[in-house]
Amino acid sequence: MNRYIALLRGINISGKNKISMPELKKDLADLDFADIKTYLNSGNVIFSSDTHDSELLAHKIRMLIKEKFELDIPVYIILQDELEERLSNAPGWWGDDNKEIYDNLIFMMPPLTYDEFYSKIGDPKEEYEKVHNYKDIIFWSFSRADYRKTNWWSKTASSVVSDLITIRTANTLKKIVSM
Repeated sequence: MNRYIALLRGINISGKNKISMPELKKDLADLDFADIKTYLNSGNVIFSSDTHDSELLAHKIRMLIKEKFELDIPVYIILQDELEERLSNAPGWWGDDNKEIYDNLIFMMPPLTYDEFYSKIGDPKEEYEKVHNYKDIIFWSFSRADYRKTNWWSKTASSVVSDLITIRTANTLKKIVSM
C-alpha cells in the first residue's frame, strides 16, 4: 500500500471554500482510502491507497469535493516518500529555525513547468527573496518584514498560474511528511 499526501489548494481560508476535515476523512474512507489523517484545517490530507496513479487519486478527490462540497478545488498528490526526497534536497538557506524568514514550498501542478511558472511570475527580487527549483517544486524564502517588497508574493496569489500551484510552509511539510 502506498502512502500519499494530498494538498488541497485554497480551502478554509478567510471563511472561503469551507470543507470540514472530519467529513472529508469519512468520505475518503468511503472511497477505500486507508489510514487517513489531516493536518491543520488548510487541506493537508495523508492517506494510504493501493492505487499507483496519482492523477487518478487527485481526480477522485476533486470529484468528491465537487459533489459533496460544491467546490472546484485543485488537488496536488505526491507520494510521502517523494516529498521526503524533495525535502532532503532543500537548499541550505531553506527551512531552518530563523523566525524572521518565511520558508515556503511551491508545488506546481501538472502540466505546469518551472519555465512556464517563471515566465508568468517573473524574476524574484534577489534582495528580498530566494528561490530554488527542484523537480516539480520551488523552494521559496523571504523576510517576514519585507514580504510586500517581494516580486512573487502578490503574483502567486493573483497571476494566471495561481490555480496551478499550491503553497505550504516548511513547518507544515516537515510535520506531514512524518505522519
